[in-house]
Amino acid sequence: MAAPMDTTPHESGAPMDITGVKIVQDPIKGKCLNATRSFKEGEIIFREKPIVSCQFLWNAMYKYTACDHCMRSMETAEAMSRRLANTPSLVLPFPQCCAIRQEEHVTCPHCQVVYCSESCRQEGWNKYHRVLCLGPSVNDLEHPINKLAETWRNIHYPPETASIMMIARMIAMVKQTADRDSLLQTFSGFCQATTDQEELMSHKLLGAEFQDQLELLRGLMVEALYEENLDQWFTPDGFRSMFAMIGRNGQGIGTSSLSVYVHNCDALELPSQDREKLDAFIDQLYVDIEHGRDNMAVQHP
Repeated sequence: MAAPMDTTPHESGAPMDITGVKIVQDPIKGKCLNATRSFKEGEIIFREKPIVSCQFLWNAMYKYTACDHCMRSMETAEAMSRRLANTPSLVLPFPQCCAIRQEEHVTCPHCQVVYCSESCRQEGWNKYHRVLCLGPSVNDLEHPINKLAETWRNIHYPPETASIMMIARMIAMVKQTADRDSLLQTFSGFCQATTDQEELMSHKLLGAEFQDQLELLRGLMVEALYEENLDQWFTPDGFRSMFAMIGRNGQGIGTSSLSVYVHNCDALELPSQDREKLDAFIDQLYVDIEHGRDNMAVQHP
């Protein structure tokens, strides 16, 4: 979930470059971007760093390895290709085009959560992980945070559209920050919804029995992370508002080491014959991946 967009300095200290678009306020959707010029296909419109993000819980359970902080894939392009194409012997040409640097990967020394770099580990620890770190209780199914995650998985099956751990991280961030008022103001700047819209959003995310499910999740969140100074987030109405806010403002982050590899291959300067050979290899790889997915669907209905 990215911070409400404006042109004020962000964490980098520099204003965001949003040339070519303007921010407009829609009474239903909130802040929106309208293009003020034409953009070429593949052109980057703007870059923005999420204020909070987390991996989908089913995604993590199925062993897609991503940095716990920035969500960057930690699987090499070759390993990802082998897994998706179900071809253990697959070898990718031009291995230098893979951006994954496994020698930089680190883990939390307390709970073994994985990070793509020491800087991500440190930033996560300083922002929220000090509160959320399970330490030796990482495999304790009765730990309140593990109970919260398991309950969410049993309520919200794939394809996933949100994660209860977004709210947990927001609470942890407020608990850890030295500037609570500023962070709360940032969160309050996200697009809010009416009561009817909140109920509709909760219903879409949780299904027909959303009210009982939402109360169950709220109780588990209180058990895991209750903070007296954040009492407004733990009331039934406040929790529903938080839930609707992540459903309304959250955005999926796609991280694929294979797509980065292909992009880097496209930038290689090669003789025409080598280029044709590489392009044909990549085209066939995607065909094999589709076949691999079809086979998985048959094996695991």
